[in-house]
Amino acid sequence: MCFSPEGDLVSGVVIVAIGVDCCFHVKGRPAYAALAALPVVLGLHQIDEALVWFGLQGVVPHALGRVAMWIYLLFALVVLPTLVPAGVIWISDTTHRKKMLLPFLVIGVAVSCVLLAAMLKSSPEASIGSYHIAYSIGLKYGLVVIGFYIVATCGPLLLSGIRFAVWLGVANLVAVAVLARLCAQGFTSLWCFYAAVVSAIIAAYLRVGHRKARELVASRS
Repeated sequence: MCFSPEGDLVSGVVIVAIGVDCCFHVKGRPAYAALAALPVVLGLHQIDEALVWFGLQGVVPHALGRVAMWIYLLFALVVLPTLVPAGVIWISDTTHRKKMLLPFLVIGVAVSCVLLAAMLKSSPEASIGSYHIAYSIGLKYGLVVIGFYIVATCGPLLLSGIRFAVWLGVANLVAVAVLARLCAQGFTSLWCFYAAVVSAIIAAYLRVGHRKARELVASRS
């Protein structure tokens, strides 16, 4: 996991590299372009948190660290709850499946709005904890909101009907449970480990899928 700004930087660079590799294995499958780009975004997200660390340590100007913190939280708490269900709906192959997953998108949008409102109402704060950054946004009924957050991000994957996405949803649930158990305050900050796992799974899936597609084409020619 990312226990320091250096850890965030190294993991971020590695995850971005994995994401670039994913993008090279998307040929012929435009619906998976957003999926392939996800590791790149997650990697940049971790690099951004390194700036949060440096801001808290006084290595970079405090104002820059605050901007980095807002970027980090906006992506983790506002973008992801909507992005995940929207992405799963995008790659779903039937209209029935898309309609079935639509409620998760509605929940995700609602969660994004609630978390954004909380961030705007009470200025977020960040502090260095034990090997992580503790974020606080002054959220009321946090357990309820986070519960819906998990539903919005894990539910669509588990019900997608796509084996790869289902396993991704299982990995997501395990990561949520383990990280919440280990450190509730540092939960948001410890996403780098989860991001690395997700990136590796996506890369493996796209590589295998691309190879199988080529083998199928070769067998038919």
